[in-house]
Amino acid sequence: MQDVLVSIIVPYFNQSEFIEECLDSVLAQTYSQWECIIVNDGSPDNIEQLLQNYLNKDTRFKYIKIQNSGLSSARNTGIKISSGKYILPLDADDKISFDYCKEAIEVLEINSKVKVVYAEAELFGIQRGLLQLAPYSIFNLSCKNVIYCSAFFRKTDYEEIGGYDEDLKYGLEDWDFWISLLKNGGDVIKLPRIHFYYRIKKESMLATFIKSNEEQFNTMQHIYSKHEKFFLKYHGSPILVIQKNQMLEAQVKLLNKNFYHSRKYKLGNMILSPLNVLKNLTQRRRTSNES
Repeated sequence: MQDVLVSIIVPYFNQSEFIEECLDSVLAQTYSQWECIIVNDGSPDNIEQLLQNYLNKDTRFKYIKIQNSGLSSARNTGIKISSGKYILPLDADDKISFDYCKEAIEVLEINSKVKVVYAEAELFGIQRGLLQLAPYSIFNLSCKNVIYCSAFFRKTDYEEIGGYDEDLKYGLEDWDFWISLLKNGGDVIKLPRIHFYYRIKKESMLATFIKSNEEQFNTMQHIYSKHEKFFLKYHGSPILVIQKNQMLEAQVKLLNKNFYHSRKYKLGNMILSPLNVLKNLTQRRRTSNES
């Protein structure tokens, strides 16, 4: 198994304060047969000197710089020039455990039906704790993305579906990729140990995408149009989905209305009312004293 090459693809854009942690986690792998291709996506900072240190330290690191084209394009560029049987995308601000490659490749080599291997993941940065994702099933994948970007897959499977969609420049490219890879079958294995560390920052591409309703709508529309049969198989006509949502909204309103007139709600208000009066009085006294 140690002679099977895995290609770790690291797109880079303005992540100079994090890239060393990322690359150090690659260097720490107990599995020795890896190459790490760093793709500089036209980043305006001067990162070459820092990256040159890694290129000099270990010949398994490779570096290429391209014109800024977006995350999907950077990943595609790296994968196309890679030599590995297996691919692991790794964003420049994240990191992996020392034995992630070893454990994932063991699974992939044993079972050819397995298309994707990922693991438990942990948040770090401004948030801590386990990354909470719904368990993988093809139905769950049809609802939202349930596999983070740093999962292993075969290069041949990647080539068969045409890689990452370069029209998706604002997010959800991973979700689209996993749908393309798995909608026609294939097993997915989640390793029970923490092998991936996902950094949470104040500003990120995902955070920016969430803020923009127009970008979200256009991206979702693109993904739906691309995989229309897949979504219809699990969710039916969009009209039926709208009707179901309307029925659920009506049920929620009815439940709320009944709750507001229930004994528990009225009793709760009776208990809380004196407390709210005291709170308001205290606030008024503070305001008068300050004035």
